[in-house]
Amino acid sequence: MNKFLENYLSNRVLSRMSILIIDILIILFSTLTMYFLRFGFEGLTTQVKADGITTTLVLVFFNVISFLIFKTFSGVLRFSAFSDLVRIIYALTLGYFISFICLMVIKKVDPTFTVSNTIHFATYVLNVLLMIFSRIVVKEVYESITGKPLKATNIFIYGTKQAGISLAKAIRGNREFKYKVLGFITDEDNMVGKNLLGLTIYANNENLFRVLEAKDVKTVIVSPHKMDQIRNSPLLENFVDHNISLLTTSPVNEWNGTLTGKEQLKDIQIEDLLPRNPININLMEIATHIEGKRVMVTGAAGSIGSEIVRQVASFNPFNIILIDQAETPLHDMRLELQKKWIDINTNIIVADVGNASRMERIFAKTRPQYIFHAAAYKHVPMMEDNVSESIQTNVLGTKILADLAVKYGAQKFVMISTDKAVNPSNVMGCSKRISEIYVQSLSRHLEKNGQKTTQFITTRFGNVLGSNGSVIPLFREQIKNGGPLTVTHPEIIRYFMTIPEACQLVLEAGSMGKGGEIYLFDMGKPVKILDLAKRMIRLSGSQNIKIEFTGLRHGEKLYEELLNASENTIKTHHEKIMIARVREYEYEKVKDQIEELIEISYQYDDMRTVKKMKEIVPEFQSINSPYEAVDRLLEKLEDKESVKIQDAFSI
Repeated sequence: MNKFLENYLSNRVLSRMSILIIDILIILFSTLTMYFLRFGFEGLTTQVKADGITTTLVLVFFNVISFLIFKTFSGVLRFSAFSDLVRIIYALTLGYFISFICLMVIKKVDPTFTVSNTIHFATYVLNVLLMIFSRIVVKEVYESITGKPLKATNIFIYGTKQAGISLAKAIRGNREFKYKVLGFITDEDNMVGKNLLGLTIYANNENLFRVLEAKDVKTVIVSPHKMDQIRNSPLLENFVDHNISLLTTSPVNEWNGTLTGKEQLKDIQIEDLLPRNPININLMEIATHIEGKRVMVTGAAGSIGSEIVRQVASFNPFNIILIDQAETPLHDMRLELQKKWIDINTNIIVADVGNASRMERIFAKTRPQYIFHAAAYKHVPMMEDNVSESIQTNVLGTKILADLAVKYGAQKFVMISTDKAVNPSNVMGCSKRISEIYVQSLSRHLEKNGQKTTQFITTRFGNVLGSNGSVIPLFREQIKNGGPLTVTHPEIIRYFMTIPEACQLVLEAGSMGKGGEIYLFDMGKPVKILDLAKRMIRLSGSQNIKIEFTGLRHGEKLYEELLNASENTIKTHHEKIMIARVREYEYEKVKDQIEELIEISYQYDDMRTVKKMKEIVPEFQSINSPYEAVDRLLEKLEDKESVKIQDAFSI
């Protein structure tokens, strides 16, 4: 029976008209009750009855108008929140006030008209109580029948500035939030002990946790403006040690002071705690470059490529051409675009960027004006074992796309590179450096010959959080499984940036680039991977999870660089973007070397292929790799050559 009632009530909602009728009946009942209490049966003369009917009609008329203004009947009664009850009070106050004025006008016109200020006020009070009581009763009955008590979770809010206040008001005013705000936390001594929104403000010290325990608070919602304090202090550890879960939300300006649902509150993730400043980009400048354009994104199903697609779509391009080899994730992107950007024309193409004839047909058909080249093999250990594939996708793919961009008159070609291209220690990094060299030398060649139809821009940045190759998804999975967390080396460090942040900077660099530049992104402070692992363990609240050191992988450095030692940078108008000054290469020589490298790669002789790569990029020194043997061979050859030169001079 209970199950039947639960299902029945869960799937039945009173119509707005029904709620309005109920509220009108409450007005009638309140008026009738007060008249009986005031006059009794004997005092209800014909005149009193007639005046009472007039009063009732006036009350109903103006209160209905007030109900319509405040929409008191628009909600679901069983989910009534404090804000709904306040709205009822406002509506009745307005309705009874206007009714009182109207009744006074009637009495002025007709002095015999009977109206009692006492009855009017008493009816108002009873009406307010009954309407509020009716909502509470419905809510309690529903909860008792369904067995789903909606007991609020006690919370504190960390932050007493406008963002914290807005957060508290939004939570209080939204029926979806089952939270009860019991206090605020501050770092400012002058605010401690004061009241805010009727709640006490507590200092952020050791005494705080005794207060939280006494008030049965297990959750703290951190104001967006307080994330820097969490990020750069031991506060996180303090909260985790006391089993306090932390939530936050997006900046206040993104939700305009109104939280629409629980999904806007999120657990604080490790991404939120990395030491980096927010990134601001020139949206208008980007929009002027992309709006109405045909935009091609290679590697469109990958972590970087897919985010570029999303951000490009928001700037209203004429067409987006998505290219990737991965069928399933590309299909997922198709579904996402159809759902969110149904009006944008898209070409979803499964293709290999290393297939020249296939790419030729695609360019001839789509004629892209903007190209974001994100397609690449990027897993360092995998490419150490698959050298030829690295060349045929990363180098050949880039060469084919760059040449076609020039042939078909693309305006801009933005290549996504990596910090591993600087002083490369692995095949993947070197393949990206060779790609950089080709794109840059081609740009210089076109400029010298007065044929600069396409602007070639290269962007370099480090690791992105949440990408397919990031350690963070791996650590999350390992924590979920109870550990251990595997770290390659206790001293290994990396730069991190979120995928949206990196893609925003890619778009910004693309809009400001004039051709031939290599843009470097300020990645913030480097993060020790061991510290990252420890922090993720603490954040998860898990106990007894160990960390194991597995040793550096093939081709892996302890740290990555964004600039070669011989390079320096030029500032741009964006504080997060710099231009690298790099050595220039002669195009014809580079072209011949790369074509030879590509030809060698199809022989699938890894040692020979790597040897050619090191000839093109002399700073490529293999680390923890079988290709260190090639370095020793080249050193011997250099020594022999130097001996020959010395002998020649001695003669």
